[in-house]
Amino acid sequence: MSAQARIRVLLADDHPVVLEGIKAVLKSTAPDILVTGEARDGRRALALARSSSPDVCVFDISMPVLNGLEAMARLLAERAGARVIILSMHDDKPTVEKALLSGAMGYLVKETAAEEVARALRAVHGGQRYVSQSLAAVLSPAAQRVRKPGPVRASLLTERERELVRLIVEGLRYSQIAARLRISESTVRTHRRNLFRKLDIHKQTDIVLYAIREGLSRP
Repeated sequence: MSAQARIRVLLADDHPVVLEGIKAVLKSTAPDILVTGEARDGRRALALARSSSPDVCVFDISMPVLNGLEAMARLLAERAGARVIILSMHDDKPTVEKALLSGAMGYLVKETAAEEVARALRAVHGGQRYVSQSLAAVLSPAAQRVRKPGPVRASLLTERERELVRLIVEGLRYSQIAARLRISESTVRTHRRNLFRKLDIHKQTDIVLYAIREGLSRP
């Protein structure tokens, strides 16, 4: 099989043993899959994804510099069709659903990744969602759908709302935001509540991911 006909994969994990293990499994059992790049931190993973355009990216959720969710959010902001599988030791429902609802096409638990990675890569490359078999039964219907409808684009926010997103992501308290915007704290709370409702966002971590996707987070 020619290299062009194979599924091109980028692997990113800060543990060399994990990287080598997955590469070895794919090399010995999946002749239709080619590892074209590897990274040990999120920033390098993002750079390689941009430069080499792999068919599927596998990002460890806990990487230095940028974690897997942050790297995925930035990649999806640039390439909406990018296909990412999150790899993690965490198998709790909130973490898995957060990854899937943030745009991941797959989620693999490290404990069984060697057994499932080839199957997951083929499924995601074909446009299907894949989660480790041990997780499928506990996920909500919303998380199991292939893609959640995208959030409100930043271009649809008012300038005041855009600034509020930036200040929230910076970690400012209500009093600090009020002073910066020259409004009362109660008005800040009202604006924040309305903004979260407009974006269908419910947690602080979700607003951070949104800001990264829309280019509203400051370096």
